[in-house]
Amino acid sequence: MMTRSYLFINAMLYSLLAIWCTIQHNRTSAASGFETLNNSGHSEYLVIYGGLQLGLAVFYAHLGSQTALHRTGVLFSVMLYVPIVVYRVMTILHFSPVSKITLGTGALELGLLVGAVALLIKTPAG
Repeated sequence: MMTRSYLFINAMLYSLLAIWCTIQHNRTSAASGFETLNNSGHSEYLVIYGGLQLGLAVFYAHLGSQTALHRTGVLFSVMLYVPIVVYRVMTILHFSPVSKITLGTGALELGLLVGAVALLIKTPAG
């Protein structure tokens, strides 16, 4: 049940982020440090922060709805969040000071990684 909840939380978070970044892409891109975007930049931002995140949301919802895929979902999360957290820490250290939204996003990513590792340890291999 915890694994299912974790996967659906990921699905919900990615859905909300995709919708927010799509509807308010000028505001969210500026808050993330993208101060000036040309047309290509707007396209790229929307593809990654809208389309990719929506794709991840759908994938996480699928993983959460299929009990047989729960361990795969947790393993995917570890593989996804380890490099994200490593890059986040490296870039925060290198480019510090960074915005509160960058730090908050990093804290969320770290929390999702810790949750995935904890669930991976608890979830028996099938």
